[in-house]
Amino acid sequence: MSTSIATPLRRAAAMVAAGALVAGALVGLGPLAGEASSHREAPLIAGDPQADNTDVYAFVSPDAPDTVTLIGSWIPFEEPAGGPNFYPWATRTAYDFRIDNDGDARPDLIYRWTFRNHRRNPDTFLYNTGPVTSLDDPDLNFFQTYDLRRIVVGGRTTLLADDAPVVPSYVGAASMPDYEALFEAGVETLGGGRKAWAGQSDDPFFLDLRVFDLLYGADLSEVGDDTLAGFNVNTVALQVPKEDLAAGGDPAANPIIGVWSTTSRRSTRVLLESGSQQQKGDYVQVSRLGMPLVNEVVIPAGMKDRFNASRPRDDAQFLPFVTDPEVPKLIEAIYGIPAPSTPRDDLVAVFLTGVEGLNQPEGVRPAEMLRLNMSIPPCTSGCSRLGVIGGDLAGFPNGRRLTDDVIDIALQVVEGELVGSPNDHGDGVDANDVPFRSSFPYVALPHGGSDASPH
Repeated sequence: MSTSIATPLRRAAAMVAAGALVAGALVGLGPLAGEASSHREAPLIAGDPQADNTDVYAFVSPDAPDTVTLIGSWIPFEEPAGGPNFYPWATRTAYDFRIDNDGDARPDLIYRWTFRNHRRNPDTFLYNTGPVTSLDDPDLNFFQTYDLRRIVVGGRTTLLADDAPVVPSYVGAASMPDYEALFEAGVETLGGGRKAWAGQSDDPFFLDLRVFDLLYGADLSEVGDDTLAGFNVNTVALQVPKEDLAAGGDPAANPIIGVWSTTSRRSTRVLLESGSQQQKGDYVQVSRLGMPLVNEVVIPAGMKDRFNASRPRDDAQFLPFVTDPEVPKLIEAIYGIPAPSTPRDDLVAVFLTGVEGLNQPEGVRPAEMLRLNMSIPPCTSGCSRLGVIGGDLAGFPNGRRLTDDVIDIALQVVEGELVGSPNDHGDGVDANDVPFRSSFPYVALPHGGSDASPH
């Protein structure tokens, strides 16, 4: 962490040491579930990749600073050459961004994507029957469209996009000779500075997943390799004015929002002897994601499915796993680095309440979600991949940008960066395998099937 400035996280650490940060905030909580940067992180969702949230991002748009961009990804480990069906979104499924703009751990706004399938010729196995040069090209045999709704909880629902085209999976150079043109054509202009996009992208998360091999091989021999390099995901992105997200439409008075994503399936699926299936009933939440890594490495295996079905207002049930985390104990056992003392109220501030003076809403109810202070402008120079602990207040845990190195940030914080144990722990992967784009939707183009070389 930079020693040249007294960052809000340092001030928060001092308050934790004094025992003042969260004592009042935790009083009266009912039955703390969280979200995680979550690739196959729980038993049930590992068997349902179309519903599996992998990452969520929220940041003030660098090229449109009066707006906020929300990005969510699903379907982990997409092999680019994975034909003939490639990677459609699920139908009769709700893919949501949920916004808490008053700190009570309940959604005030929901942005919901739902998808439909279309097939021009059911008598061929091909995804496309010739080179595809536009999103409405007749040679694109299978394609999807989406509806996007803005739902004010307890109020009005507005249809923002109707039957908008989804950018298809990148089959390969012969099938899609100018994929970048297709990618850019997927940007839907919704009016008033609002934009939406849905399609396939490079997986923007970067890390060395060999952390699960006894924490990088038990001797730090297994670091420095981006395990997700070459893999794709399905992504939705939304850019809206800050006024659309702030309580009362007033981002100056109410700049802090909480953000998480969910996937909800119909409650009943009936398998028919014809080979088809019916899905009916109410929506039931099956996946949830906000702050990275919580369900992967904080919540124990026996609670992971429950965690994915839970709601922020009930997050107190998981509080012990945050205040007494397992990872520092494992690091101490394997590497001999002493674990910080518990309870870890510093982690409560970072992951549950937001940091006072940075992104903590007034009267906050502790809950697992990304918290973004929309009044902090985007970083334009001297930006740090370590976000706030690197002196860059526009980065994680103040929201999350695509370039934020959340693995290194989380390792350093969990190992006591904020409670008197400064460190430079990391996994040796400091950036994505391909550069991000400078304009909406910001994610990188997916890897194509014709020259795929995933990890």
